Amino acid sequence: MGGLTVVSPVGYELGRNARSRVSRSAQAELADDGRNPLTLLAAADEQRLPELLPLRYERMVASPFSFFRGAATVMAHDLALHPHSGLFVQAGGNAHLQNFGMSGTPDRRLVFDLNDFDETLEAPFEWDLKRLVSSVILAARANRFKNGEATTAAASAAAGYRDAMNDYATQRALEVWYDRIEVDDLAQLLKRGRSSVPTLQAVEKARSRDHISAAAKLTERVNGGWRLREDPPLLTHVTDSSDEGMDEELVRRCIREYRQTLPADRRVLLDRYTFVDFARKVVGVGSVGSRCWVVLLAASPNDPLLLQVKEAGQSVLEWHLTPSPYRNAGQRVVEGQRLIQAAPDVLLGWFRDPAAGHDYYVRQLWDAKGSFDTSTFDAPGLAKYARLCGRVLARAHARSGDPAAIAGYIGQNDRFDRSVVKFGQQYADRTETDYAVLVEAVKSGAMPAPRVPAPPRAEPRPFNGSLRA
Repeated sequence: MGGLTVVSPVGYELGRNARSRVSRSAQAELADDGRNPLTLLAAADEQRLPELLPLRYERMVASPFSFFRGAATVMAHDLALHPHSGLFVQAGGNAHLQNFGMSGTPDRRLVFDLNDFDETLEAPFEWDLKRLVSSVILAARANRFKNGEATTAAASAAAGYRDAMNDYATQRALEVWYDRIEVDDLAQLLKRGRSSVPTLQAVEKARSRDHISAAAKLTERVNGGWRLREDPPLLTHVTDSSDEGMDEELVRRCIREYRQTLPADRRVLLDRYTFVDFARKVVGVGSVGSRCWVVLLAASPNDPLLLQVKEAGQSVLEWHLTPSPYRNAGQRVVEGQRLIQAAPDVLLGWFRDPAAGHDYYVRQLWDAKGSFDTSTFDAPGLAKYARLCGRVLARAHARSGDPAAIAGYIGQNDRFDRSVVKFGQQYADRTETDYAVLVEAVKSGAMPAPRVPAPPRAEPRPFNGSLRA
């Protein structure tokens, strides 16, 4: 075991034996079955609201990296063409660079972790890592870094994963479970160079994102009361039949269903709040077109709570792997997040809309949540950040998988690193080609065209700290 004192020698040998299934050098290979990315995207769009597809593609054509963020289904298809290690973990399913970020813990600390779980499923560990490494290459190219700088950053992500996994292989299960990355450690890591100022600004912004600040931004006073403010198409009150007739009575019923999925102590907390308003919200790049709602609750006139209610569909990984054991896709997302994250949201839950049959998961809308804009990073900053993302991904995988087995497979030298970096370079090239195909399709009208910008609107009075009329 090369001097590595692992907790599970059997697991370590299991990992080494997995190299006979697919060698580490073979992880560099990128298969090609001639697939059409537009066909794969269109198939995934069948689950989305058609009126939001133009906005989805408006965001995806912004850059190759934006396309990559919205094309998890395309990469899942490509990954499934190649033999895998057989070493399964609870994968995030969409572990690109922008799906890492900050969130608040129950003890009110700020931690850095994976923050998107819509595609989570049991999957080979390398699928997540390859998506991360590919995204690092694309982010570096978007920043116009030199090829060598992009390679260095991608290699840092792979090395961060390898070093952390080898470390977790020597730890007891509870040590792995309790481990987490404090945001203060991240800020310290990036304190020098051009990346330091935007990093500190992002941290301070996340610290300020609580329910009061969310209400200040998202609510307005109307007819003597408070409600969520219109910001079409991003935040809108929808009552027509195109959204399955979602109305206040149905939302209240769904909240009661969601309540039953919370632990007993969280039910007591939720019961302090009463319903005020709800509206449809558009989020992210890959999520655009999924049904998503914001629900405004209040325990008192100056004590708001905003919940995000987001549709959960079939994971893109389920098209290629064993389907989720959960009948409700919202439960798949929640259980996956609880397993992956070091300190998940205390109000995570799920329900099924009884009228239309759609599955949803629920979390707090703002709870010290934030992300880092990688376009503001210099090359050394991106490399440091990528390494930390690799470490976080390893911790996530070590919670559900066998860290000794994964460590045994990847080894202690950089052979595996070089393979996944080579894969990432090839996949970034393919993504740029796919992106060009989408741009041409949008121009020709073969895919939904970008929306026409909404006219300017008057600014309503913002939330003043009280929901009292």
